[in-house]
Amino acid sequence: MNNYHSGHFAEFLAMILLMFKGYLPIARNFSCGQGTGAGEIDLIMRRGKTLIFVEVKKRVDLRTAAFSILSKQRERVRRCAEAFLQQNPQYADFTIRFDAFLVKFPFSFRHIKNAF
Repeated sequence: MNNYHSGHFAEFLAMILLMFKGYLPIARNFSCGQGTGAGEIDLIMRRGKTLIFVEVKKRVDLRTAAFSILSKQRERVRRCAEAFLQQNPQYADFTIRFDAFLVKFPFSFRHIKNAF
Protein backbone atom coordinates (compact mmCIF):
# COMPACT_ATOMS: atom_id res chain seq x y z
CA MET A 1 0.00 0.00 0.00
CA ASN A 2 1.52 3.35 -0.99
CA ASN A 3 1.54 6.46 1.22
CA TYR A 4 -1.50 7.98 -0.50
CA HIS A 5 -3.65 4.91 0.06
CA SER A 6 -2.36 4.23 3.56
CA GLY A 7 -3.07 7.87 4.47
CA HIS A 8 -6.66 7.59 3.29
CA PHE A 9 -6.99 4.28 5.12
CA ALA A 10 -5.69 5.98 8.31
CA GLU A 11 -8.35 8.70 7.90
CA PHE A 12 -11.05 6.07 7.41
CA LEU A 13 -9.82 4.16 10.47
CA ALA A 14 -9.81 7.37 12.53
CA MET A 15 -13.37 8.17 11.45
CA ILE A 16 -14.63 4.68 12.36
CA LEU A 17 -12.88 4.67 15.74
CA LEU A 18 -14.23 8.14 16.56
CA MET A 19 -17.71 6.97 15.60
CA PHE A 20 -17.34 4.13 18.12
CA LYS A 21 -16.59 6.85 20.70
CA GLY A 22 -19.87 8.61 19.89
CA TYR A 23 -18.74 11.13 17.26
CA LEU A 24 -20.81 11.72 14.14
CA PRO A 25 -19.05 12.39 10.80
CA ILE A 26 -19.88 15.71 9.13
CA ALA A 27 -17.24 15.81 6.36
CA ARG A 28 -14.12 14.03 5.19
CA ASN A 29 -11.29 15.73 3.27
CA PHE A 30 -13.02 19.11 3.32
CA SER A 31 -11.12 21.37 0.96
CA CYS A 32 -11.25 25.14 1.13
CA GLY A 33 -10.32 25.54 -2.48
CA GLN A 34 -7.14 26.23 -4.36
CA GLY A 35 -5.56 29.60 -3.78
CA THR A 36 -7.08 30.21 -0.35
CA GLY A 37 -3.95 29.11 1.50
CA ALA A 38 -6.17 27.14 3.84
CA GLY A 39 -5.75 23.61 2.52
CA GLU A 40 -7.83 20.69 3.70
CA ILE A 41 -9.31 19.27 6.88
CA ASP A 42 -9.06 15.48 7.14
CA LEU A 43 -12.19 14.95 9.25
CA ILE A 44 -14.94 17.12 10.64
CA MET A 45 -16.86 15.36 13.38
CA ARG A 46 -19.64 16.33 15.74
CA ARG A 47 -20.32 15.25 19.30
CA GLY A 48 -23.28 16.96 20.91
CA LYS A 49 -22.88 20.71 20.41
CA THR A 50 -19.14 20.44 19.73
CA LEU A 51 -17.72 20.54 16.21
CA ILE A 52 -14.32 18.84 15.99
CA PHE A 53 -11.81 19.45 13.22
CA VAL A 54 -9.47 16.46 13.16
CA GLU A 55 -5.99 16.29 11.65
CA VAL A 56 -5.02 12.65 11.00
CA LYS A 57 -1.31 11.77 10.86
CA LYS A 58 0.10 8.38 9.95
CA ARG A 59 3.78 7.85 10.60
CA VAL A 60 6.24 5.12 11.57
CA ASP A 61 5.59 5.85 15.24
CA LEU A 62 3.11 7.94 17.23
CA ARG A 63 5.73 10.38 18.50
CA THR A 64 6.83 11.23 14.96
CA ALA A 65 3.19 11.64 13.96
CA ALA A 66 2.57 14.06 16.82
CA PHE A 67 5.56 16.22 15.92
CA SER A 68 4.65 16.26 12.22
CA ILE A 69 1.78 18.71 12.78
CA LEU A 70 3.70 21.94 12.29
CA SER A 71 2.48 25.43 13.17
CA LYS A 72 2.06 26.32 9.49
CA GLN A 73 -0.25 23.34 9.01
CA ARG A 74 -2.22 24.14 12.17
CA GLU A 75 -2.81 27.65 10.83
CA ARG A 76 -4.03 26.27 7.48
CA VAL A 77 -6.48 23.98 9.30
CA ARG A 78 -7.75 26.94 11.36
CA ARG A 79 -8.32 29.02 8.21
CA CYS A 80 -10.11 26.13 6.54
CA ALA A 81 -12.27 25.65 9.65
CA GLU A 82 -13.27 29.32 9.42
CA ALA A 83 -14.24 28.80 5.76
CA PHE A 84 -16.28 25.72 6.69
CA LEU A 85 -18.14 27.66 9.39
CA GLN A 86 -18.88 30.51 6.97
CA GLN A 87 -20.32 28.03 4.48
CA ASN A 88 -22.28 26.15 7.17
CA PRO A 89 -23.97 28.70 9.47
CA GLN A 90 -25.99 25.94 11.18
CA TYR A 91 -22.86 25.29 13.29
CA ALA A 92 -22.44 28.92 14.40
CA ASP A 93 -23.46 28.23 18.01
CA PHE A 94 -21.30 25.09 18.38
CA THR A 95 -18.17 24.85 20.47
CA ILE A 96 -15.13 24.37 18.22
CA ARG A 97 -12.24 22.02 18.93
CA PHE A 98 -9.11 20.95 17.03
CA ASP A 99 -8.00 17.36 17.61
CA ALA A 100 -5.23 15.15 16.28
CA PHE A 101 -5.58 11.47 15.54
CA LEU A 102 -2.23 9.71 15.30
CA VAL A 103 -1.88 6.37 13.55
CA LYS A 104 0.91 3.81 13.31
CA PHE A 105 0.26 0.66 11.34
CA PRO A 106 -0.55 -2.14 11.84
CA PHE A 107 -2.80 -0.97 14.65
CA SER A 108 -1.63 1.65 17.06
CA PHE A 109 -3.40 4.97 17.46
CA ARG A 110 -3.91 7.91 19.78
CA HIS A 111 -6.67 10.52 19.83
CA ILE A 112 -5.52 13.86 21.24
CA LYS A 113 -8.33 16.26 22.13
CA ASN A 114 -7.58 20.00 21.89
CA ALA A 115 -4.28 19.20 20.16
CA PHE A 116 -3.93 22.77 18.89
